[in-house]
Amino acid sequence: MLRQFLMGGAISVCNIVIHALVMTIVVRASQTTAVKIAARPNLLLIAVMVATVSVLMAAHASEVIVWSLAYGVVDAAPVGTDLLYFAFVNYTTLGYGDVVPVERWQLMGPMTAMNGVLLFGWSTAVIFEVLRKAMAVTTADNFGQSRSS
Repeated sequence: MLRQFLMGGAISVCNIVIHALVMTIVVRASQTTAVKIAARPNLLLIAVMVATVSVLMAAHASEVIVWSLAYGVVDAAPVGTDLLYFAFVNYTTLGYGDVVPVERWQLMGPMTAMNGVLLFGWSTAVIFEVLRKAMAVTTADNFGQSRSS
């Protein structure tokens, strides 16, 4: 059991580092973009949100790949299992239906799910904050234009 906790903890920390790096890039990029007030604030808002969510989805996909690689290293799934699919099922908390982990690595699934839930929550908070800041900039810009007209 200790081996499962150590392995799952190490993979979780690796994914947290990936997520922290991506979050830093997303927040800094959105701050930089927000400073550049566009002539079309709605277009700016759409572009910032599409870029933010796309980058976060790529981050989550890379984190699932890290889990799938770890599953392969420790042979956590039955022979012949699509490890990427298995990792996605765990990470997204979809749940088991067709593939279950081998007995000696059963805790890896719930640890993957816990990691996924935490990182999805983190992403949701960042999406909300980026949207809030982008809307504040576009609203302030629109308000300033209407007041000066």
